[in-house]
Amino acid sequence: MSEPTITQTVLFGDLVERPLVATFDQPHASSDGGAILLKAADRHLGLLAALSATVPDGRVPARVTHGVGDLVAQRVFAIACGHPDGNDGDRLADDPIHKLLLGRDPIAGGRLASQPTISRFERTAAPRMLLAMSHALADTVIARHRRRRRGVRLITIDLDGTEDQTHGAQQLTFFNGFYDHWCYLPLVGTLTFDDEARQYLVAAILRPGNAAGTAGVVSLLHRLLPKLWRAFPGARLRVRLDAGFATPEIFAHLEAAGVEYVVAMGNNAVLARHAEPYVAPLRPVVVATQDTATTYGEAAYQAGTWTAPRRTIIKAEVVWHQGREPRDNPRFVITNLRQTPEWIYTHAYCAREDSENRLKELKHALAFGRTSCTRFWANQLRITLTAAAFVLWQELQLRADRTALRGAQVPRLRQALITIGVQVVRSVRRIVLHFPRSHPDAASWARLARALGAASA
Repeated sequence: MSEPTITQTVLFGDLVERPLVATFDQPHASSDGGAILLKAADRHLGLLAALSATVPDGRVPARVTHGVGDLVAQRVFAIACGHPDGNDGDRLADDPIHKLLLGRDPIAGGRLASQPTISRFERTAAPRMLLAMSHALADTVIARHRRRRRGVRLITIDLDGTEDQTHGAQQLTFFNGFYDHWCYLPLVGTLTFDDEARQYLVAAILRPGNAAGTAGVVSLLHRLLPKLWRAFPGARLRVRLDAGFATPEIFAHLEAAGVEYVVAMGNNAVLARHAEPYVAPLRPVVVATQDTATTYGEAAYQAGTWTAPRRTIIKAEVVWHQGREPRDNPRFVITNLRQTPEWIYTHAYCAREDSENRLKELKHALAFGRTSCTRFWANQLRITLTAAAFVLWQELQLRADRTALRGAQVPRLRQALITIGVQVVRSVRRIVLHFPRSHPDAASWARLARALGAASA
C-alpha cells in the first residue's frame, strides 16, 4: 500500500532572511531511525520470542494478517520508542523503521497492525497467558544476567508498590484513601547483583486499587526464588522491602524460605521507647552544633502479632532546620543480618532508594501507567509489554556503559540513540539508513551498534 499524501505545510514569512517553508513530504523516512538498536538488543535477549510463545492464537490462520509475534513486537518496540498508545499503530503503520523492526521490507512491506487490531489483541489477555508471560520475562532476565555475571555472591530482590492513577471505568480500579484518587497499585520487582548500582526489572504485576500493600508479594517470591537458586546456586538471596510490607505473613515467608531480609518498619510507641536511649544524647548535641546528628543502635522488638522478637536496627536522628525546633526522626529496619547496625542501615537498606528511579523511568519514559483499557487483564498485558520494553532499554544501558552515555536513563538514551531522523534507501543488495551527519551522539551510537553485533562497513 502506498504512503498517504501528507499536506501539512506551513510558511514562516519573516522568521529568517528568506521565506521558510516546512512540509511533511519526505518519503521512506522515519523519526525513530535508531530503533534498530532495540531489535539488536532483543536478538541477544530473545525476549520477544519468549513472550510471543506464551500467547495462544485461536484465530483462523487463513484470515490472519498479523501474527501474535508481530503484535507483541509491534507494541513493545512502539512503547520503547515513546509511542505507548494503540492509536499510535495507525500513525506508524507505514513507518519504514517500524516495519524493519518486525522483519518486513521497509518500503514495500505490508502495513503494521492498526489500532482496532491492537485493541482486539489486548482484549484476548487472560490470567493463564499473563502468568506464562511473567515467567518468560523473569526467565529471560535471569538467563541474561547469568551469562553476564560469573561468581555472583549476593542477589538483592527489591519489591516496590506504586500507584497508577485511573480516569475511567476500568475493572478493579478503586478509590484509595492514601493516594486520594482512583487507581491501580502495581507491584514492581527488580534484581541487584552484588554491589552494582543498577537494578534490573524482573517482574511487574498490576493490582486492584484496593489491594493490600502485601498483595502478590508471596506468590511473586514463590516464583522468583527457585529461578534464582537454580541460575545462581552459590549466591545468597536478600529481600529488601519498605514499611508497607512489614507484616507477620511476609516475615514468616522470608524466614521459611531461608533468605536474608531487610524490611523497614513504621514508628510506634514501643519502637519509640527502644529508640529513646539513642535519641536522647543527640538532642543537646544538635542544640549546641545547630546541625543534624545521627547514631545507630539495635533492639529486640516483638509486635503483638509476632511469635518471637526480631532484630531491629535503629537509626536515631535528630534533625535541625534553621528557625525551627529540633525534631526527632528515628527510623527502623527489621532484619536477620548480623552486621553492625550502621552497615545494615546505610549499606544494606538505604541502597534501595535508587529503585525509585526505576519507577520514574517506567512511569515517565515508558508510560507504565497507560492502563486505560476497560478490562483488567488487558491492562496487565500492557504492564507486561511495558516491562518488556524496559528490559530492552536496560540491555542498551548495559552496552552504553562503555560510551559517553554511561549511566544515562531512558529519556536521555532515547534522545541520543533512537529519535533520530533517517531516510531509508533500499537497493537490490542492501538497505541503507541515512542519518544526519551532524547527529551529536553518532560516535556513541556506532559504538553501541558494534557492541550489539554490527560490523564496520
